[in-house]
Amino acid sequence: MDKQEFLNLAKTKMSAWPFKQESLKRHSSLNPSSFLKYRKTYQMTPFPSPLIFLSSNTPPYRSAAHSPTHMPADQGAFQSSDETLPIEKHLALEQPTAFLPSMVLGDSSDIVETKEQGFRWEGYLDEEYTEKRHSKPIRNLRYMFFSVYRRLFGITFAANMSVFVGLTATHQANTGKIAYAVISNLFVSILMRQEHVINILFKIFTAWPQSTPLMIRRISARISHIGGLHSGCGISGVIWLVLFVAMGTHEYIHGLSPISLATVVVSWVILGLLLVLLVFAYPAMRAKFHDSFDLTHRFLGWTSVALVWAQIVLFINDNRVPGEKLPHACKHNVTFWLQSIITLSVILPWIHLRKVNVRAVTLSKHATRLYFDYTSAYNATARTGTGTAIRITDSPLKEWHAFATIREPGRNEFSLIVSRAGDWTSKVIDNPPTKLWVRGIPTHGFLRVVPLFRRMILVATGSGIGPCANAIFEDRIPVRLLWASPNARETFGDEFVDQILRYAPDAVLYDTRKHGRPDLVKLTLKMVKEFNAEAVAVISNQPLTEKLVYGLNSRGIPAYGAIFDS
Repeated sequence: MDKQEFLNLAKTKMSAWPFKQESLKRHSSLNPSSFLKYRKTYQMTPFPSPLIFLSSNTPPYRSAAHSPTHMPADQGAFQSSDETLPIEKHLALEQPTAFLPSMVLGDSSDIVETKEQGFRWEGYLDEEYTEKRHSKPIRNLRYMFFSVYRRLFGITFAANMSVFVGLTATHQANTGKIAYAVISNLFVSILMRQEHVINILFKIFTAWPQSTPLMIRRISARISHIGGLHSGCGISGVIWLVLFVAMGTHEYIHGLSPISLATVVVSWVILGLLLVLLVFAYPAMRAKFHDSFDLTHRFLGWTSVALVWAQIVLFINDNRVPGEKLPHACKHNVTFWLQSIITLSVILPWIHLRKVNVRAVTLSKHATRLYFDYTSAYNATARTGTGTAIRITDSPLKEWHAFATIREPGRNEFSLIVSRAGDWTSKVIDNPPTKLWVRGIPTHGFLRVVPLFRRMILVATGSGIGPCANAIFEDRIPVRLLWASPNARETFGDEFVDQILRYAPDAVLYDTRKHGRPDLVKLTLKMVKEFNAEAVAVISNQPLTEKLVYGLNSRGIPAYGAIFDS
């Protein structure tokens, strides 16, 4: 590429922005050293330096909502009449928006970093931001200890214990009433983890139009915290079962009720299994022994469901009136029907168990992209929108892994990103599969709430870009992406990064390998202010997610992230 070709290419790229085309004419005398410096690539960024850059196929704005609205405040810093003003300063002078994306002309794999200073992002660490609300103890209680998940857990647990204490204190408790309490709590707990129920709840809570007051929308967006009901009812159900077993054993030993030995023995076995489940479900244990948690939850859970059937039938048989047939007694007992729904909820995802074809595309030694085109499970391909995930495995009875889906417009397939994070993901990356097992249906996650808001910031680190991709590709609302990753192009490949940047040309990509870890709280606050965002979604590891969500919520900015307690 000679000098004139370079300038022609620059004109083409600048046509995507409301630049003054005549400014390029000033560079007919561009000196050879400057020309060689930018021969292959050129980038311009509103940050002083710590960014990765857009590819050479950066498109124009896709809609009026994304178009520039004002010129940067520091434009005057580059005013000059010098005809040989360096091209990078002219582009900086004429950047059309507070978030002018970086631009790369030519080969996107050969990137040159400018050393320009004076951009409006310089010194963002030193800027003053909105102070956190409340005193530190109050903030910690409200936004950390009493998260929405824990509030739901606390309300559920407190309500159960109030009834528990009331019945025992007034001596009104009996095995019949306690049995209803046990099965009712287990019923709610299991349904809060059923895929169809989760999807229905998300659709209801995210159905508000954007004209609805922000307070209502930001509360509804907390629907992902329903795991608090799962754990609250689960623990409460086990406590009720302890009372049932204790009272049933006492009544059997002293002959105070018709309860049989078989019912008591089965109840003790169920209690033992559920206590083991609770131990492995404790967050610290689950994190340390995740595989054991999966196996115990699956196999001990199935065993418990089967034993509860035996317990219910035995208990109904113990208490049916003389002359009443067992089928008739079961048909008129609430616990029988609640257990029927529980069983259906457990079986339903396995009805959709399929072994499907997979097309693997290796992105790097750290990541691979898996493509699916199956249409079973209620047309899975059509259901993979923003905030959905599927479960995949090569061993259905051993382990399952959930991944966010990526659906590209106009393509009858969807994909997901697998990053190296353990033995199973390493196996998939090193030996790409051609077939995998899937079960259930695509299930909504917290990013399903994105369309609730008018404008939103998406913050992703590393492979967190996967869940964000659908929100970017669907383009239902204006979003601004902040992606911090160690050399994104090396890890995820030029094609995927270019694909993201085609739909999010104003994205900010921060190379943590080259520039270290940024202060993402301050960086996000700056972006919220400039973009006038209503909310922020964070997809990262647990420590960073909790730090960002706390830092934003405590300043009155709605922020949402994955729930690691659930």
